[in-house]
Amino acid sequence: MRAATRVSTGKRESCTPCVHQPDDCGGSVTDQIQTSRLVSNASLEAHLLGVVDFESALFLQERLIYELSGRDDAQGALLICEHPPLITVGREGSRRHILCSDEELSARMLDVRWINRGGGCVLHVPGQLAIYPILPLQRLQLGLAAYRALLEEAVVDLCREQRIAAHRDSNEPGVFCRTGQVAQVGVGVKSWISYHGLFLNVAPNLAWTRLVQPGSTPQRLCSLQAAARKPVSAHAVRESVIRHLSARLGYGRTHLYTGHHLLRRTRKATVYA
Repeated sequence: MRAATRVSTGKRESCTPCVHQPDDCGGSVTDQIQTSRLVSNASLEAHLLGVVDFESALFLQERLIYELSGRDDAQGALLICEHPPLITVGREGSRRHILCSDEELSARMLDVRWINRGGGCVLHVPGQLAIYPILPLQRLQLGLAAYRALLEEAVVDLCREQRIAAHRDSNEPGVFCRTGQVAQVGVGVKSWISYHGLFLNVAPNLAWTRLVQPGSTPQRLCSLQAAARKPVSAHAVRESVIRHLSARLGYGRTHLYTGHHLLRRTRKATVYA
């Protein structure tokens, strides 16, 4: 069901707009100005999906890639959801990063999916936001390195609002705070349209985190709630994610919807133990 609600993104951030860097795409200053105007006249369509199985979310991303590839403007889509327990493994991950036996995976009815995205192992559980920007990177004049930095800086902005000191690491994808890694990044690109994206631990059961090693080096996973040492509103975090991503991408308008008419949900029994 679509709720035709407009979300005001407020004043543009005073920080450097993290799009249109010449060393990322080789564009001229004139090209960058034209792209900036294109984005400011385009919209970011944000969809709040609730709890969605991974296959349904991936199907929806692929449909949106197909739709955006046929456009010639800078319109983008943003999917925000949570997944039932699941492990996904990107191109930098391997079986050794899954720190439990096949028997335990089977007992928990915990599937493992090997997928074509960057990054390593991601453990998806309720309380973690899966944030999937579907964006025409070429029309946004964004290279892959700049896009990764943009995602991470948006989370750093969000953490600052929550009074959590956080930072990004140029050598390791993700966002880190004093208690560990709070967000992971794993991006895929088809025909210069981005998919997959960002996984932000808001308030998951951290006992699950012992099952995976998220990066190439051992990292402790944590959450916004653990870092803040107080309850964190998932609603406020979702609103902040949309606002900061929209501002850093330079979109002039952001529209918010509940659900998506192309979303096909499936159900699967899950053991939360």
